[in-house]
Amino acid sequence: MLISVQALRALAAWMVVCHHVMQVFFGFDASTWLGYMLSTRGQMGVDIFFIISGFVIYITTQGRDIGSGRFLWSRLARVAPAYWLCTLITAVMIWLGHDLMPVYGVDWQSLLMSLAFIPHENPADFGYYPVLPVGWTLNFEMLFYSLFALACTLPSRFRAITVTLLVVVVCPVLALNTPLSSFYANPVIYEFLLGIGVGILYRRGWLNPTGHYWPALLAALAAMATMLCFADRHPWRLLVWGAPAAVLVAALIRLEPLFRGQHWLRKLGDQSYSVYLIHIIVLWTGHRVLYEHYDWDLLATLVPCIALIGLLSWASFEWIETRLSRWLKRQLPVARLSRSQSR
Repeated sequence: MLISVQALRALAAWMVVCHHVMQVFFGFDASTWLGYMLSTRGQMGVDIFFIISGFVIYITTQGRDIGSGRFLWSRLARVAPAYWLCTLITAVMIWLGHDLMPVYGVDWQSLLMSLAFIPHENPADFGYYPVLPVGWTLNFEMLFYSLFALACTLPSRFRAITVTLLVVVVCPVLALNTPLSSFYANPVIYEFLLGIGVGILYRRGWLNPTGHYWPALLAALAAMATMLCFADRHPWRLLVWGAPAAVLVAALIRLEPLFRGQHWLRKLGDQSYSVYLIHIIVLWTGHRVLYEHYDWDLLATLVPCIALIGLLSWASFEWIETRLSRWLKRQLPVARLSRSQSR
């Protein structure tokens, strides 16, 4: 994976962390300019994630004969275990001590629907959020993976156009289903397609570094500045956050030579998914135990919280995302058959 893209993944994850710091400790009630920006712009890290996800899925499957079942199992083995674990931890924390996460809710139905990646109204009545609230993005991810898996039944040269047509057709149909209408009507699903567009440009060599970095650097700064100009809940999020995020990813790819040798950025990118899942659990625990119970100040609370997020994310990546995921991928019957034939 390109180090530039990994660096951007890390940036996106920690932007979301900062956004939720404002939620957990201030209820999004910002009294400073920085706090206001984090409260109203931090979640644009999700848009960057979606662009990168579409990009990665496209370039890692293009030119490969990969079946629908194998693709879906591979993505499920990669994404689900860490999410399921964090979801179960969150459910237990809410059940045993509701004051740890006072704004969240859980019941058996919501837990099962969360684990199955089915959008539903949270029992705490604050929207279509699963038990682990950040998991709302994974409901979009799994829909995109499912539609991409259908496209995998065709030769690779047809996948981009096929999955685009599927998203354009299927999402409006799902939005007509009353229980899901307010969820799948969200245009962020189309950001995966923007990521595929970036992947097409990359495969055709149009994003290859040219040695002149200023145009790409200016494009990256302009894209980020554009995104910062618009607050959350903007009705044209796809245009004001999604499109600039695609430009940002493309620009960073052109700047790849500047990132060579920065393996620490690659590692931060590797752990970004676990950071995304784990941080909300750590922040709420730190808020309840250190900030409220022991009356620590904000900085003294955040320092161990950030350190713990980093440590747990490293452990999650190494043991769940890597080792467990690799083992699960090998359990697919097709994979076992191919290994036995190779012997």
